[in-house]
Amino acid sequence: PGSRSLPYARVVATQIVLLRGINLGAKRRVAMPALRELLTGGGFNDVRTYVQSGNVVLSSREAPTRVKDECERLISEAFGLDVDVVVRTRHELAEVVARNPLADVATEPKRYQVSFLAAALEESLIDKLRELALDSERLVAIDRELYVWHPDGVARSKLWNTLAGKGLGVIATARNWTTVTTLLAMADE
Repeated sequence: PGSRSLPYARVVATQIVLLRGINLGAKRRVAMPALRELLTGGGFNDVRTYVQSGNVVLSSREAPTRVKDECERLISEAFGLDVDVVVRTRHELAEVVARNPLADVATEPKRYQVSFLAAALEESLIDKLRELALDSERLVAIDRELYVWHPDGVARSKLWNTLAGKGLGVIATARNWTTVTTLLAMADE
């Protein structure tokens, strides 16, 4: 008998799923235990969450774009919410942390934000964002991430207001440096 080749099996990869705009007020509430149960039931493995703002570490054989689409679909069907999702692989998140372009100035991790973008921004938009920055703020754009240092907080920051809104033209969600490094540590467990 001849040998039959087996179909190519995709490697199980750890991925970080970032939900945009949930649990920020009384609306758009998603309980993390319910989210873990939903994603596990949806076929993802090793589903873990961190804090209440929609940070998920999971394993899947699917490509990040498929993980994103499936998470958005599951959340919409289960909770009735249209939630934007950004996904990074463990390797991509490790690169984000290794770059750390503001390490020399960002001394308070809660005021150091990384905005994760669905796609890289045009240089002209990055220039406009830099114009919004206060003198004390710093912005570095690398690929699909914006690293932003807000030493005086975000309350009066025009830059933060723009980053937190939907004016970038791409899906974006921000996490502080503590959350970013914690998610990488969870991905490595």
